[in-house]
Amino acid sequence: MKLVILSPGMTGRTCELKADRTTIGRTEDNTFQITDGTISSHHCEILLRGTEVTVRDLHSTNGTFINRAPTTEGVLKPGQILRLGQIEMRLETDAPATPPKKPLDRTMVIPGGVSRSELDSTLRRVGFDTQARGFSKKGDGINRLFILIGVVLGLVIGALLVYIFSTIRK
Repeated sequence: MKLVILSPGMTGRTCELKADRTTIGRTEDNTFQITDGTISSHHCEILLRGTEVTVRDLHSTNGTFINRAPTTEGVLKPGQILRLGQIEMRLETDAPATPPKKPLDRTMVIPGGVSRSELDSTLRRVGFDTQARGFSKKGDGINRLFILIGVVLGLVIGALLVYIFSTIRK
């Protein structure tokens, strides 16, 4: 992993992160010296903890930022921007980028599939009737009941209307 400076005038300068602790600052006793007036003499340190890169601010004057968010200590991930004062740098890895996964564009056929006898035996074990063929039609009992209720209501309403009209004419 390495830090690559993005700021004009220093673009492309890099610092390989090989040691467990890397210090960044303006003075010569830092691992990565950046001679810019907005960088403190001992600005921050980079700590390698396995594959994790931790940035810790060393009480700098102009602050330490990860993706524009101020931080006193935080994890820096590959591709994120680290800003110290006015100097921006990006954490890069040497690992090749993994290609994005291609979504499946069609349904895949399982070779061999499942035979009818395997399916029937499985269904019998869980209590399904394997003699039934396809989807069966539900009984018409409910439909007949609704039709009967509709007819009865229609006759009652008709009888009421006849009664009302006959009493009005009198």
